[in-house]
Amino acid sequence: MQLYPSASVDLLGVKTTGDRIVDRPLATIGGKGLFIKELEIAMEEGRADLAVHSLKDVPMNMPPDFVLACIPVREDARDALVSNRYSTLQGLPPGAVVGTSSLRREAQLRERHEHLNIEPLRGNVDTRLRKLDEGRYDAMVLAAAGLKRLGLGMRIAALLDPEEFLPAPGQGALALECRAERQDVIAALARLEDFGAMLATTAERSFSRELGGSCQTPLAAYADWCEGTLRLRGLIAARDGSEVLRGEAEAIDPDVAAADALGRRLAGDFLVRGAARLIAI
Repeated sequence: MQLYPSASVDLLGVKTTGDRIVDRPLATIGGKGLFIKELEIAMEEGRADLAVHSLKDVPMNMPPDFVLACIPVREDARDALVSNRYSTLQGLPPGAVVGTSSLRREAQLRERHEHLNIEPLRGNVDTRLRKLDEGRYDAMVLAAAGLKRLGLGMRIAALLDPEEFLPAPGQGALALECRAERQDVIAALARLEDFGAMLATTAERSFSRELGGSCQTPLAAYADWCEGTLRLRGLIAARDGSEVLRGEAEAIDPDVAAADALGRRLAGDFLVRGAARLIAI
């Protein structure tokens, strides 16, 4: 409201399919689109002018009538270890139960921490933390941004360095979506755009899109823009962590088109190295 002091904002509560089904992994019930379809219907019907999403939950290919109009300043993109007893992944003992709903997190945990017991975890953040406090898990890995936005940053035992544990494409970023025909909304949202966040997430999503990334694929990507250089790191793995491909690429002084090309270039390198076989697993 600081940028738009005369604006009136009405919040339309919409419970998506992804919010309602919390007893099964996303990979088995339809994937990321489950979190946005009902919101797009609300915009189609004129009940909403725009929708705000967690970008990592937005499918890589948008419906033709909709656009991601704006990516604001990004929150912390890292994953977080949450535990009441342990302060590092390395400190978890053999057999410790670690909860995660993400194949990406599961693969990275299994690759380097074979002694851990990885168990599925669904539900909203409060539900997950309650399960931890009840002793059903020794630890869990959640997005740091979600915890911080909910005022639960104190529950973070450790932040996982992207050099060792890559986040999901778009993690930590919000996406403002609207109908492509709503040029008035697109123009109004332009002031909220963060250039660095747009570049980074464009490269990450391009990498994922080129490789067919979905909830069924243990895929990670993280880009950072610093002093004119956009550095993109990517990962694709077998779910059990037995095989992991990593790589990185850079672009100097890129625009959005160059950021998109950077993601495609790194994905092409992965395909040359055999990524298609891992995607098919």
